[in-house]
Amino acid sequence: MNTQYESVIGLEVHVQLKTKSKIFCACSAAFGCEANENTCPVCLGLPGSLPVLNEKVLELAIKVGLALNCRISERIKFDRKNYFYPDLPKAYQISQYDMPVASKGFLVVEIKGDGGVLTEKRIGITRAHLEEDAGKLLHEGIKDGSWVDYNRAGVPLLEIVSEPDLRTPEEAFQYLVSLKAILQYLEVSDCNMEEGSLRCDANVSIRSIGETKLGTKVEIKNMNSFRAVQKALAYEVKRQTKAVESGEKIIQETRLWNESKSETFSMRSKEQAHDYRYFPEPDLVPFSVASEKIETIKKSLPELPKARWDRFKTRYGLSDYDAYVLTSDKILGDYFEACIQEKADPKLTSNWIQSELLALLNAGKIAIGDSPVKAKDLAGLIRLIGNNTVSGKIAKEILPMMFETRKSAETIVKEKGLVQVTDLKVLEEAADRVIRANAKSVSDLKAGKKQALGFLVGQVMKETKGKANPKLINEILTQKLPIQ
Repeated sequence: MNTQYESVIGLEVHVQLKTKSKIFCACSAAFGCEANENTCPVCLGLPGSLPVLNEKVLELAIKVGLALNCRISERIKFDRKNYFYPDLPKAYQISQYDMPVASKGFLVVEIKGDGGVLTEKRIGITRAHLEEDAGKLLHEGIKDGSWVDYNRAGVPLLEIVSEPDLRTPEEAFQYLVSLKAILQYLEVSDCNMEEGSLRCDANVSIRSIGETKLGTKVEIKNMNSFRAVQKALAYEVKRQTKAVESGEKIIQETRLWNESKSETFSMRSKEQAHDYRYFPEPDLVPFSVASEKIETIKKSLPELPKARWDRFKTRYGLSDYDAYVLTSDKILGDYFEACIQEKADPKLTSNWIQSELLALLNAGKIAIGDSPVKAKDLAGLIRLIGNNTVSGKIAKEILPMMFETRKSAETIVKEKGLVQVTDLKVLEEAADRVIRANAKSVSDLKAGKKQALGFLVGQVMKETKGKANPKLINEILTQKLPIQ
């Protein structure tokens, strides 16, 4: 991007709250049911039906607001957001306009810089407000029309709106990762983007460096992953920069992200708030939440990612980055601590989870919570490495076997005869054979070329089929071949 300009980014995240029933009626909020199975006169907007607020929805919204350092409103009300679309049965959406549940908060985000160094950045939270979801249009299997499924109509959503404090697509990505982690720790949503329980719209503009006035913003929709958000923002920043440099005027509009083409395209001109003709929802009176209730919810908050990140560093001696990776996903952090409870070394466990285990899971597109290798079994493998029963090299062969067979490391070691060789006589004999077969490397080592030692160690490992103890091999070779 041209360094003459900077991007200004704000995000709107819609979170489906984890409740059994919808926000204003008793219909199930479950995903994957038969079309229009979970509907009633209220969520279909039939005449005479009246909404009743789901108390659990309100509690979850307050919990999120408190976790995001927001002020919980003294007075809360709902409003009608009027617009016509086939998936909106009432031709209006019950939302919140000027009196949301929570506002004026912030989220501290860890931004990864060069060399994996993390720096903190505080991103303002404008508001978090409740609203009902719309239905879903289905275009497959019908010509010149669409099917409408109203199962989602009335599903509880919490929209979290950030301040335009983000300056790069990478910062936007990290903000989303951090926000999702908090939502997972709070257990208020399953955050499943594929099922639509976490959706994000992005607002982006550019302005000259040093300018304080915001540029004309463009909203981007239709992004189904955090990486898609990052890529869409990167594309849009380049598009706007090129347009401005060409003398073109940026118009306020809504654009859609085309994943296959990796570009945005115009959908419609952007509506203003007055276009929705907001007015107070007459069927839901304004109300207040008792301060005692808010305090009770506040005391129920779990340890959040930032606190866990600090604890992982101090208690387990992990680096900033390693602690960040392990705490950015609640289930991953739980897995790590479950290994520690099984007497596995913290640093070794961190390394094996991030390198070997996640590589296998990612290759199989398996979530950590569904890992075939349970925490107690990975801990068992790490203990075998720690007590020199197996070498790290052999352990890397054992883990995929555990992954495939679901057997413990101890069982596989016994079945395959993979116990590490620590018998000094056996190792010295192997070292002697390697020394006789590699005269040049021996000569290089004696001449002071220390890298030759690594080669010779590797040859002994090969000689012993990876079963030798590398530390003992180093000691034996150093004694036999002193460097001049």
